[in-house]
This record gives sequence, structure tokens and C-alpha cells, in this order.
Amino acid sequence: MKGLLIRWVINALALILISQMIKGIQVDHFAAAFVAAAVLGVINAVLRPILILLTLPITILTLGLFALLINGFMLYIAGTIAKGFHVSGLWPAVFGALFLSLISWIANAFINDRGRIEYIELRPRP
Repeated sequence: MKGLLIRWVINALALILISQMIKGIQVDHFAAAFVAAAVLGVINAVLRPILILLTLPITILTLGLFALLINGFMLYIAGTIAKGFHVSGLWPAVFGALFLSLISWIANAFINDRGRIEYIELRPRP
């Protein structure tokens, strides 16, 4: 549970960072980023698997690149639902989703479910 909260905060901070980097994505205030991160998490948990399954042939034909459009669409939907979080079009949403996916992937790689940072320690052979 603690790990989930930490990842939620990281995603909210990532949305704020993305709004500074990409023209077309705007976060009005800090609380809006937390709401948008929660809305995006629910949308990705409920709607994204259905869309991935329905568009599987197109995703296979494009070698997975169509999944980027689906991720952008999820970010665009979150922008229409969450107040204070605005996404102006599909392309800013796609680029924002790409950056958000990268940041989330890094956060998930290093933070476990208990909220602890995991790392691999390499020791030289004796």
C-alpha cells in the first residue's frame, strides 16, 4: 500500500514536469496533478486492457506502436475528466504519455509494494 502511494506521488510530480516540458498539457495546481494521476490510474486499470484487446490486430501490424496512441488516448481522457488538468490534443497526449510511461517504468522498477527502494548490488568476485 505504501508503495502504491509513493508511485502515485511520483506520477503526480511527473505530470507536473510533463506540463512544463510539453506545450499542450497544462496542470492548473498541485492538487489537480494528484487527482489526474488517480484518474489516469483508474482509467488505465479499467479501460486500457479492453482497448488493447480490441485493437490487438492493429497493434501487431504496427509492431506495438499503436499502443502509444492508446496510452495517449488514456491521457487525453484523463484530461477531460480531471478538473485542473488539460490536454489540448492527441499528439501532446501521446508525447506526454510516452514521458509518463518512462517515468512510471523507472518508479516501478525501483520501488516495491512496501514502498522500499530496491537495488541490485554487484560485488566483485573474490
